[in-house]
Amino acid sequence: MTKLIPLLLIFVLSGCTSEQIKTTDLASRTPDTTANHRPSILPAGELDKHITAQQEKLLPRISRYLKQGIASWYGPKFHGKQTASGEIYDMYAMTAAHKTLPLSSYARVTNLKNQRSVIVRINDRGPFHGNRVMDLSYAAAQKLEIDEAGSGKVEIKAIAPEQALAQLQSTAKAQHKSVYLRVGTFSNKKKAQKLQNKIAAHHLPQPKILPSTHKGSTLYRVQLGPVKSPENARKLNVQLAKLGLTTTQFVTEGNQNQITMIQ
Repeated sequence: MTKLIPLLLIFVLSGCTSEQIKTTDLASRTPDTTANHRPSILPAGELDKHITAQQEKLLPRISRYLKQGIASWYGPKFHGKQTASGEIYDMYAMTAAHKTLPLSSYARVTNLKNQRSVIVRINDRGPFHGNRVMDLSYAAAQKLEIDEAGSGKVEIKAIAPEQALAQLQSTAKAQHKSVYLRVGTFSNKKKAQKLQNKIAAHHLPQPKILPSTHKGSTLYRVQLGPVKSPENARKLNVQLAKLGLTTTQFVTEGNQNQITMIQ
């Protein structure tokens, strides 16, 4: 894992049912939680302008990224452990590790053998083995049908947050589901409850805690919503940033272990 690259996006997408979208990461990396980041030192009125300016500066550069190579995947051994972005790794989320793409940026990954595609969020660093260009989560590898082989040749295309958000909205609408804002993922239930109480005390929508267990290990996800529109999401993120909560993700409701493939 390498050091965290500052994140520049105020909101972005999660492609599917359990695909997560990390929206901002303006604070330093902290272990086992997205709730302990220091509040932004910018005045509330300047926070949006700061994020927008950095986003506009970054996107033209990363949007030109297009590369083909061998992708592998990682799963149970790392499930529940901290990633380079500071969040907890969830093998059922649509994420990936990449050596150079900015943390919390998004990419469309296509299996060149069968033309299946998914959108993943970069939340980790790697791979550090051979000539591989990306390490996918188990969920992403499964949807691309490279989980059994262990690796496969893919094309990686960086995409703008607007493209990611559009996919999330389309997927949620087709499934008659709603979009929620995930504020933190914890391996400790008390930490999740502490964050839940903190948000509720500031007159924001009441957060829910959703546990997910894998081989005896439980993760506790704190989320609020539903999010009605991109504008609603932007306002929620600004309010949360005032509380120092700058690493949020979008998810769609439903079984958190089921991910819809993007065709």
